[in-house]
Amino acid sequence: MAANIRKLVVQVDETMTEMGRAVQPPTRRALAMAVIENPCAGRYVEALDELIAIGEELGGLLGKRCVEALGIAPEQAQSYGKAAIVGEAGELEHAAAILHPKLGAPLRQAVSRGAALVPSSKKQGGVGSAIDVPLGHKDAAFVRSHFDAMEARVADAPRANEIVVAVVVTDSGRPLPRVGGLQSHEIKGEDGLR
Repeated sequence: MAANIRKLVVQVDETMTEMGRAVQPPTRRALAMAVIENPCAGRYVEALDELIAIGEELGGLLGKRCVEALGIAPEQAQSYGKAAIVGEAGELEHAAAILHPKLGAPLRQAVSRGAALVPSSKKQGGVGSAIDVPLGHKDAAFVRSHFDAMEARVADAPRANEIVVAVVVTDSGRPLPRVGGLQSHEIKGEDGLR
């Protein structure tokens, strides 16, 4: 089943200076959100296959929108994350069904590979609720310079019977990273960790 999308929101956050220092090149994060109807709202549903299929659809759509917003080739994407806010007539498990079983594979395709787990968060909330989308390097989870988050919020969502699904893709790590650890150029790409 295709997602019943009420609204798509895409935005880019670009940091050019930090603490009076130039950030070269600027760090950029793209956020794509879909406000969708929750087909399971208001009732208990044992098998959440419908939401799992929607997650698969949105992983590709939102990942592609982020890459396009950054104006990069998929292989230039460096980190990613996902999140969902379920409206009050839904339950937290609805967000889990969208985010976990199948959203990751098409998102990885949109960013060319992605060996590391996709960091995620979920919550239940009302109209205008915000959620932090956690970020990590797409190919090596131990790259500290890419531990970050981006706030996602849609002013008029989620309504009671809706879910806000968010994906963030970056073309860089944090501005001026300096806490050590594995560096991007040291990634071996063997296990999704290093």
